[in-house]
Amino acid sequence: MTPSASDPGEESLIILQSLLCLMREKNLLTRADVEELCRKVGRRATGQSQIPLSCSPKSAKSALGMTQQLSSYICQRYGGKHARV
Repeated sequence: MTPSASDPGEESLIILQSLLCLMREKNLLTRADVEELCRKVGRRATGQSQIPLSCSPKSAKSALGMTQQLSSYICQRYGGKHARV
């Protein structure tokens, strides 16, 4: 493997996004699971969780935005039932 000049955080994000999509595609995750993940990240990003994200507020809000975008993409692409509220 050759060293990469890209941001390791971005590489991790690509891997995690791909993993979530694959898990949803294989029906290991439901649409409700993806929506719950989005809500949990939202609570942690806004400090409403007992386990807040250990990063800057800017990074936490960015994580929330990315999670919402990913959730929207996965739910449109793979469909499924919404979480019961």
